Amino acid sequence: MIPLFVRFVLGPLARALYRPEVLGLGNVPRDGALILAPNHRAALDTGVITFVTPRQVKFLGKAEYFVGKGVKGRFMAGFLGGLGYVPVERGNAQAGLAALEAARKVLDAEGAFAIYPEGTRSLDGRLHRGHTGVAALALATGAKVVPVALTGTEGLQPEGKRIPRRVKITVTFGEPLDFSRYEGQDSSPAIRRSVTDEIMYALLELSGQEYVDRYHKRPDQDAA
Repeated sequence: MIPLFVRFVLGPLARALYRPEVLGLGNVPRDGALILAPNHRAALDTGVITFVTPRQVKFLGKAEYFVGKGVKGRFMAGFLGGLGYVPVERGNAQAGLAALEAARKVLDAEGAFAIYPEGTRSLDGRLHRGHTGVAALALATGAKVVPVALTGTEGLQPEGKRIPRRVKITVTFGEPLDFSRYEGQDSSPAIRRSVTDEIMYALLELSGQEYVDRYHKRPDQDAA
């Protein structure tokens, strides 16, 4: 019930209230395995993508968010499920493999899965070097990749604000990228890097962000 409410009630309500500008929607295939590869500007990016994409999209989410007790815990689990989150364990040596396996199950079932190539939110507004997990998924499953540029989402919920503000948001879906020419080469690190860089270049063209050819690190990572 909660997932249906999120998708068919909350989604249209959010679109009507915040009126995001959506460009290139025709570039999103209506069926078949699909990977959405967005830039990452804000914590609410996942909700924005969920509400504007014509297909149900799956994301990875921390498993601990789904194990709360009581009515509140069940509601949170249902709400996150409605947003498309798939629970995965984190914080152990097998976490990365488990995450890729969970994503692959979605794609093997001809579903749509979204992954942020930068790995984390950009705190400086620039587009950072992409991690190769997105390429590994595309090469292993044959799924097409649609780059997604988000602009304006960083202003939705400033620090200290609980209710998102009405700001201009634009979501631009790029043309699907087909990497079938690399079939059988998914184990090659060089091919994975090449595919990832092609996706990031498409994102750069769509978003107009300044590109930084290094992985993004949060301040706490720099201090570690």
